[in-house]
Amino acid sequence: MQSVPQASPVNPAVNPVDDPRPVPPERPGDDECCGSGCDPCIFDYYYQELDRYREELRAWEARQAARHAEDPASAEDPAN
Repeated sequence: MQSVPQASPVNPAVNPVDDPRPVPPERPGDDECCGSGCDPCIFDYYYQELDRYREELRAWEARQAARHAEDPASAEDPAN
């Protein structure tokens, strides 16, 4: 018996339903920074996460474009 590929963070294209749009990180409030020049600052962590989010979003958008190119009908379905 042949096994069915499983969706995973590495291979989310197996099932597009299991490939949700990345969620941006929540920006810390200005009052969450102590202002004492910490290294790293809470905002340094935030900007690292924001860079990671942007990379994940670009990859997700590319997967969505490829999926829609393979199945033009899915581009018309607002649920996809």
